Amino acid sequence: MAHAKITTKGQVTIPLMVRRRMGLGPGDKIEFQETANGFLLTKRAAASPFNKYVGYLKKKRGQKPDQVLEALRGQ
Repeated sequence: MAHAKITTKGQVTIPLMVRRRMGLGPGDKIEFQETANGFLLTKRAAASPFNKYVGYLKKKRGQKPDQVLEALRGQ
């Protein structure tokens, strides 16, 4: 079992073993979820930068791929 100490500023260093097992690294975000037995710590999944393009090509449906590419490239 890993242990950590809270500083006067409320900061905690997550033990190396825990960081490795959870795949945590600098800049990662974590989430605290309250459960009946305490709190559950989970790694927060980063949003994909491609999410903003979901559905972008729906209005191009029925067009030939070459026409779509030419339009996107401004040709």
